[in-house]
Amino acid sequence: MSKVLIPLAEGFEELEAVSLIDVLRRAKIEVVVAGVGAKSVAGAHHIKIETECLVSQVSSDDLDMIVLPGGWGGTNILANNLDVQSLLKEMQDSGKMIGAICAAPFALEQAGVLSQKFTCYPSVEENIRLDGYIHDENIVIDDKVMTSRGPGTALCFGLAIVEKLEGSEVAKGIRSDMLADHC
Repeated sequence: MSKVLIPLAEGFEELEAVSLIDVLRRAKIEVVVAGVGAKSVAGAHHIKIETECLVSQVSSDDLDMIVLPGGWGGTNILANNLDVQSLLKEMQDSGKMIGAICAAPFALEQAGVLSQKFTCYPSVEENIRLDGYIHDENIVIDDKVMTSRGPGTALCFGLAIVEKLEGSEVAKGIRSDMLADHC
């Protein structure tokens, strides 16, 4: 069974985080939801989530992937948090999967792990780089790095992660069960 870390920092985008957690758990992927700085974390729309642990307690050795939800407030914290930045670098050095949605590719760029081709929430690329930005694809997979555009693409992004980690048959079954034929 695959194991994925989803770190949450104050100001994270709730729809993205919860969609990813839900879809991955439906696929029987072990999801570790870890707080950055605190175990109780409020999102951009003031929805609080109680995490299972702190990011500082997680080791990249135990993970197959890390996926960062967006939201500018949370993204800025992820981009400046030493534990998150170290985990991202360790994941890349170990050849493991890395994902980010919405504004969160900014945190990948800060860690130096964003792949050449990427997507993100429109206008965030101006804070990252224009070279390699793909504006017309909802999900971009470039080697071991997966990126997606925003809240409206979170369900499909979760299914793409399931397909990458657990295979197309598992993803197809969940897609069907969730009536997500548009993904």
